[in-house]
Amino acid sequence: MFDSRFGLLIPQRGARFGLDSLDRLLRLAVDAEDSGLFGSVWVGDSLTAQPRADSLSLLGALGAMTGRVRLGTACLASFSLRDPALLAYQWATLDQISNGRMVLGACTGLVSGGVSAREGAHWGVADRERAPRLEENIEICRRLWTGKPVDFDGRFHSYQGISVDPTPVQDPCPILIAANPWEPRFAERAMRRVATMADGWMTAGSWPGLFEALWGLLRDQLAEAGRDPDTFPVVAMHNINIGPDRDECLAETGRFIAVHENDDEVPAPMLEAWTAAGPPGRCAADLSGLLAKGAGHIVLRITSWDQRGQLRRLVEEVLPQVNG
Repeated sequence: MFDSRFGLLIPQRGARFGLDSLDRLLRLAVDAEDSGLFGSVWVGDSLTAQPRADSLSLLGALGAMTGRVRLGTACLASFSLRDPALLAYQWATLDQISNGRMVLGACTGLVSGGVSAREGAHWGVADRERAPRLEENIEICRRLWTGKPVDFDGRFHSYQGISVDPTPVQDPCPILIAANPWEPRFAERAMRRVATMADGWMTAGSWPGLFEALWGLLRDQLAEAGRDPDTFPVVAMHNINIGPDRDECLAETGRFIAVHENDDEVPAPMLEAWTAAGPPGRCAADLSGLLAKGAGHIVLRITSWDQRGQLRRLVEEVLPQVNG
């Protein structure tokens, strides 16, 4: 699916808290592509839960600005809130603009503390409906992308004789499902959804041992579904902060995540597990370790206010060590 082991996440929400202007953040995608070391560029997504510039609009701009890298959402948290027929039409157009480079990363968009519940109320979507809506919306998108008229009478949506034109360049157009359930009681269902419905798994090892535990569960469920775990795409979202002092890099990452997520404090175990931090050699070792655990493609979020400088160091000092 990707022509390298690394991708770059454009943190467009940073334009709201002084990280950089939106147009300069988007230009990071061009630098990443020109380096030859990145196979993908991604944007985040949210409507009112964590406001930011619209992901689909930004992907249209990135489709025109780049020519090789895959483009995707990490993840489309509003997937369960959007009308799936309209989204299928918009995504097909993006795939045409990019000449078949789109990767749709979908997720439920659930946020604790009542945040996603308040967001969903604007569209009449309760938190408990987000997962079944995700499943139904995936089915609708895939059927519409065939270009054939669709009759659909589901739990949440009904269409009669609807079709989209244009259809995607890709056949099929890939859909990844992002799932990182911390609570074991939710893990089995979430991983089964990935194993049976997704073209790949998007994850984040945001707590010690979380990636390994979920990947082990998913491997078993993929085998039960008759799919080969060794060829199933695994995309891991990971933070990176490069500098001489690891503790200072982790501290800046904590400030970055707290501002980005509207959190007061980020637990130290999360920072340690979810961040390649410190001197270039240490960062390269952390990324190599994640690849060894089973990640096939790592999408990096630079958790520093010096986005351009950190990207330069990433390209010149870190990734060559991993690739070498």
